[in-house]
Amino acid sequence: VQLVESGGGSVQAGGSLRPSCAAPGYTLSSSCMGWFRQAPGKARERVAVIFTGSGSTYYADSVKGRFTISQDNAKNTLYLQMDSLKPVDAAMYYCAAASNPRTCWTNDYNYWGQGTQVTVSS
Repeated sequence: VQLVESGGGSVQAGGSLRPSCAAPGYTLSSSCMGWFRQAPGKARERVAVIFTGSGSTYYADSVKGRFTISQDNAKNTLYLQMDSLKPVDAAMYYCAAASNPRTCWTNDYNYWGQGTQVTVSS
């Protein structure tokens, strides 16, 4: 299973980006998929999770109200709409998939993408 992110980039504070995560040949049939981020010198943070069966979502407090996770089952693609970006949001963003629903609440997902860089200037 290969997850491929795209759509990162560089924006000014207050701007928007919409990274996507394609999973060619792999239906979004995992228990959940998530977006994580990691800035230099910091631990990996779970930013948003979507439970692929129900569509239920979870967001870290730091992004709640600004980020939206969504999935397009027909395209086998996961998205993260990021609005009102702040310099503290700058990081490498990774998508991941978990088979076991218990894993959804951890950082131990089964499959990971290579990451897409997000830079936010003040």
